[in-house]
Amino acid sequence: MPMTLTYPGVYIEEVPSGVRTITGVATSITAFIGRALRGPEDDPIRVQSFGEYARLFGGLWRNSSMSYAVQQFFQNGGSDALIVRVQNGGSAATLTLATDFNLIASSRGEWGESLRVRIDYVTHTPSDTTLFNLTVRDTASGETERFLNVSTEADNARFVTNVLALQSKLVRISGAVPLTRPTDHGAPPSGADPMLDNASSSQFSGDGDDGSAITDNQISLASLETPKKGIWALEKADIFNLLCIPPLTLAIGGDVNSQTRNAAASYCQKRRSLYVVDPLTSWTEASHLINSGSGLESAAWGLSRSTNAALYFPRIKLPDPLQENRLAEFAPCGAVAGVIARTDSQRGVWKAPAGNDASLNGVAELTVKLTDGENGQLNPLAVNCLRAFPVTGRVVWGARTLRGADQLASEWKYLPVRRLALFIEESLFRGTQWVVFEPNDEPLWAQIRLNLGAFMHNLFRQGAFQGSSPREAYFVKCDRETTTQNNIDQGIVNIVVGFAPLKPAEFVVIKLQQIAGQIQS
Repeated sequence: MPMTLTYPGVYIEEVPSGVRTITGVATSITAFIGRALRGPEDDPIRVQSFGEYARLFGGLWRNSSMSYAVQQFFQNGGSDALIVRVQNGGSAATLTLATDFNLIASSRGEWGESLRVRIDYVTHTPSDTTLFNLTVRDTASGETERFLNVSTEADNARFVTNVLALQSKLVRISGAVPLTRPTDHGAPPSGADPMLDNASSSQFSGDGDDGSAITDNQISLASLETPKKGIWALEKADIFNLLCIPPLTLAIGGDVNSQTRNAAASYCQKRRSLYVVDPLTSWTEASHLINSGSGLESAAWGLSRSTNAALYFPRIKLPDPLQENRLAEFAPCGAVAGVIARTDSQRGVWKAPAGNDASLNGVAELTVKLTDGENGQLNPLAVNCLRAFPVTGRVVWGARTLRGADQLASEWKYLPVRRLALFIEESLFRGTQWVVFEPNDEPLWAQIRLNLGAFMHNLFRQGAFQGSSPREAYFVKCDRETTTQNNIDQGIVNIVVGFAPLKPAEFVVIKLQQIAGQIQS
């Protein structure tokens, strides 16, 4: 509203320009779902390095194929991961101090048995018998936490239950807190570390248990959707772009089943993300994927041809640090997701994550050395092959979605086209929230065209679209043609955005001919 003009003079009024910049969303945040040594359960935790994963989830573990997949993801160029730890049974280690003061490890697993606790009374008010200091150390990793001036009184701002719940990564209070503070530990012998001396600190009991190997029911059972567990724990995450569900175990036959694969593909369709699909461990030859009894059309596979899923074959071999660096077989999803993330950062989401630049770092061998002929059989079936070439090494040599089989003739045949569309959809979905409840008329439509057009033009300048001019590359339409009076009466504004995608040069054909000498006629 313009200000009231009351006195003679100059009035200044700021007029909004209508510019609301749309920022592109992330393209390679990768979600991993599986078993881990320790850490929060059924909660997506963001980590940005394998060192951070090791601190929160315990690092490499032979019973966790996810831990190896995460390591391979960061090794190949990944930078952002969401970790969902799922658990099948097990228990957390506990400790009961004098006065029935009960502590429990922050998560289930044997890791909690390495915790030690020390109590002392060197507080800011020594006369207050409800105050004490609590020191906790994980002797396996060396991580130490110290909480000063915590209280046994529930109405105290430093109530020990609340302090540990909010600040500790290692321990929690179990049950009610007695009003009497726990007995303090004695002074350690001269030169001794109090957190390693039995008289100066207390060791957690040996009742921690890692539980059993996880099954598909801990990941994709339909009843997990409401409590937001398993795959649906990702509902708690704002955004993820790639989804990896490594095999349940490292053993042959430890694959996730069709229930999990289909649930993952369907969920990725809903969340505008891509499911990176691992091959079955029983596929040890290219012919196994074509065989009707064991391949892509078999009941054992059972995955529908989703536009938001991509399959990579074969499995990969890397040195296993937990097995004296002997070569071991692993699912390729983590390494491939890292290659995709690396390609996004170096070239953009519109570049196919395949080719000579899509090298698989750290991969020593592939379980199947595919020939050109075998690659030629699998490629039309939308199987992205991993190949080994002289000098180049191990590379990703395919960029199709599962909907990219030649026979289906899908418009979402190629991975970069599908991922670019998902990127634009998510960016515009988030960048146009301001439109809701705005007056639905020409000024709004002009603002929409301005802001969406600026976003699309920026992508055009980066080389994301075909065409030599913006007119050939994209369009944004929002006017009387897209939004009729009936739409306005219903509170609807329609926006049409189109783009000309870049499709990868999958087949390069070079034609040669001899030049005949000039023939006199």
